[in-house]
Amino acid sequence: MPDSGVGSSVRRREDQRFLTGVGKYVDDINRADQVWAVFVRSPHAHAVVKSIDSTAAVAAPGVVAIFTGADMAADSVGSLPCGWTVVDRHGNPHKGPPHFPLVRDKVRYVGDHVAVVIAETRQQAQDAAELVEVDYEDLAPVVNPAGALSNDAPQLHEEAPGNLCFDWELGDQAAVDDAISNASHVATLKLVNNRLIPNAMEPRSALAEYEPGTGNYILHSTSQNPHLLRLILCAFVLGLPEHKVRVIAPDVGGGFGSKIYCYAEETVCTWAAKKVGRPIKWTADRSESFLADAHGRDHVTEVKLALDANGKFTALKVDTIANMGAYLSNFASCVPTYLYATLLAGQYTTPVIYANVKAVFTNTAPVDAYRGAGRPEATYLLERIVEVAARETGIDPAELRMRNFIPPDAFPYATPVALTYDTGNYGIAMDKALEMIDYKGFAERKRQSAAKGKLRGIGFSAYIEACGIAPSAVVGSLGAGVGLWESAQVRFNATGSVSVFTGSHSHGQGHETTFAQLTAEKLGIPYENIEIVHGDTGSIPMGMGTYGSRSLAVGGSAIIRACDKVIEKGRKIAAHLMEASVEDVEFDGGQYKVAGTDKSKTIAEIAFTAYVPHNYPEDVEPGLDETAFYDPLNFTYPAGTHIAEVEIDPETGVTEIVDWVAVDDFGKVINPMIVEGQVHGGVAQGVGQALLEGCVYDPETGQLLTGSYMDYCMPRADNLPLLKVATTETACTHNPLGVKGCGEAGAIAAPAALMNAITNALGCEIDMPATPEKVWRAAQARGAQAAE
Repeated sequence: MPDSGVGSSVRRREDQRFLTGVGKYVDDINRADQVWAVFVRSPHAHAVVKSIDSTAAVAAPGVVAIFTGADMAADSVGSLPCGWTVVDRHGNPHKGPPHFPLVRDKVRYVGDHVAVVIAETRQQAQDAAELVEVDYEDLAPVVNPAGALSNDAPQLHEEAPGNLCFDWELGDQAAVDDAISNASHVATLKLVNNRLIPNAMEPRSALAEYEPGTGNYILHSTSQNPHLLRLILCAFVLGLPEHKVRVIAPDVGGGFGSKIYCYAEETVCTWAAKKVGRPIKWTADRSESFLADAHGRDHVTEVKLALDANGKFTALKVDTIANMGAYLSNFASCVPTYLYATLLAGQYTTPVIYANVKAVFTNTAPVDAYRGAGRPEATYLLERIVEVAARETGIDPAELRMRNFIPPDAFPYATPVALTYDTGNYGIAMDKALEMIDYKGFAERKRQSAAKGKLRGIGFSAYIEACGIAPSAVVGSLGAGVGLWESAQVRFNATGSVSVFTGSHSHGQGHETTFAQLTAEKLGIPYENIEIVHGDTGSIPMGMGTYGSRSLAVGGSAIIRACDKVIEKGRKIAAHLMEASVEDVEFDGGQYKVAGTDKSKTIAEIAFTAYVPHNYPEDVEPGLDETAFYDPLNFTYPAGTHIAEVEIDPETGVTEIVDWVAVDDFGKVINPMIVEGQVHGGVAQGVGQALLEGCVYDPETGQLLTGSYMDYCMPRADNLPLLKVATTETACTHNPLGVKGCGEAGAIAAPAALMNAITNALGCEIDMPATPEKVWRAAQARGAQAAE
């Protein structure tokens, strides 16, 4: 195997520019005549905008223009759409009130977009923005998702009575109720999945240009999905021909889901670029990111798990209230439904499951997909209730899980919540994890901790996720407004180097390395001779972007298909050059050979012939350049077991993670080092949610109380243990690579593992984030209870 081939831990080629400071991000790009945009944002959570007076601001130094919602309405600019229609339990589509880029009547969360000020410099725009006088009529807000459904709650939208976006269900309620009533034991739990604020290293940014000579628009954006952004801008908001808009997403410093969407800021800048006739730059500061980036999670759930006398799960019932925020973001509706409830079977053979989800509007920032998107919420409630069931029945938590795992010979396995898992072996991952953490020795370690006055706990998370976010026919039948395939173009240059154009966008995942490894092995050419091109709608024919761990499973498969087409065309040229029939020409390791002879040609020789066709078959077009689209038959289903072990100081409430093992089945692994890095990053985000992060709005005023790093605590290196990471492999059965996806696994598995360890140590339930103050209170209450 070559050092750069599939399965090799090749160092990421893109890191050379990232680590030496020569990457090019949107904010690094400037135009000589550009102006700056600054948004006037609502200081109120809920208010009527009675009037906007820009007189003083317009006269301020450097101001070029000020626009409001009325100006955009006059140009018939549309609403930011939700791209996934959820049909409720009564057969009606969800309520989707309009979400205009600049408000036209009311503001509905702190940070809502009231006006945009455009000036020669950013500072001048900021100064002028403070001079815009807005007359607000303050209204009572509601920020609590359960409170939004109360009869006396303030109403956000006329189109959504009772603040209800949809009341949706999945599964057989009658069968579940019957199973629960006949169960030997029913474990119950109410839990909160805390709201999170994404914090990519690079804030969102946009540079919009309009070329009057051609009528073309160019938008540089920190987007995870430039083609989808162009589609939404053109087809739904600005009404522009798609071929007149080019979206470029250069180096992007992380996304985690929050950069998938079409936001107000880039929409306004693109529209205004033509109005002012100059390029417009906008870059969020960190405070704006806290206020206006799409948030994640925010569920309140009641769950019941029924068991028979042998500890076998017989039914699961879930009632969730999901916070959508003030408006529906692009994919918000599918997160608490098809990306959540369909994963409630987990790794288990629970025969009947019922989920009811009520999605509500509140006076908070819009909520949408954030690393894992629905899957972390599903795993958290399932693995937490399994832990409760283990504690209440006295069955060892590892044994209880093993007893209910889907057996390896049961695949393909149809769950009662719509999915069919293609392959898996959950027992070997659990066995390996138990060995790696020395589970047998836990009791002695717990005794040693107790001797020091510490509490020790161990927690499991046997997670599963549905990755790939496809196939198009399935997601279309469930309400998606787009197809979820991927495209790739593989182009040999005349000298034998290869350019690969992919619709998958890289914002930290290492595509330029992994995709090059794939291509090099498939075509049998040096890894160094391959260029990966992404992130520019002007270069790539079409693409559906990166999210949902779909890059390799869908995007990588598209590359392999395009390579297959290239190889097949090359076979015809090789047959002509070697005076053989096409059927006799074999391809292996970059060589075309005539079977049974010593005749051979390299694929580089074929490529040169394709572009210098002096001796060329008459019925074959010159050039060696093929495009493929790939639309898979199913999701992929990565799974695994994470085990966390903690020690808690009851005197301070500080939780120390003393050990962590992660055993994941990602199918075939292309680059082990990159996969391990993805696991590390995901676990760090999960640890952040479990211990530290929590978005808090004031329930009375709707003000964001965690609007800076002084209040919103991100995990740091010393919050994390040294992770023990291992993989098992059951290859995906329905993509040509056998891969499953790894980017979200850690964030999905970690919160449940860590909270199960903490509650195991405390002997009582607490919600995330398990801050020292919260843990201390629980530990003190436990101590007081023990003393009684």
